[in-house]
Amino acid sequence: MEEGISLLGRLKKEFGCKEVDIRSYSPLTLAYIGDSIYDVIIRTIIVERGNQTARKLHKTAVHFVNAGTQARMAEALQDTLTEEEADIYRRGRNAKAYSTAKNASVADYRKATGFEALLGYLYLMDRPGRAIELVKLGMECLGLEI
Repeated sequence: MEEGISLLGRLKKEFGCKEVDIRSYSPLTLAYIGDSIYDVIIRTIIVERGNQTARKLHKTAVHFVNAGTQARMAEALQDTLTEEEADIYRRGRNAKAYSTAKNASVADYRKATGFEALLGYLYLMDRPGRAIELVKLGMECLGLEI
């Protein structure tokens, strides 16, 4: 990858993506990409902790990549969000989703969707550092360690 160009910047350049006002995206679109960003952050941490079997890696990831954990993180982070971030979170939490997580309450699913929307927004705004910071802080607030 070219030095100084983010993953997002590189993807936009290589695939000729048009500039879009990210604020115009629906909260569920933001949550869609945010879910993957959260997953990549967690999986990267797990892999960087050492080489393990795929089964063990997945088992570890499942403890972190679920609506319940994401909902608890979102709750713990409320006082640390900027006004802009809190607004994105609220939009995601209040979005009308047409499905729910199979192992989560509706309330947890909505909070998790809000958290994912926030992470998606930060990624698409090319602010991955803030997304990583929030996940790390959320883990610390909940006493979670990988």
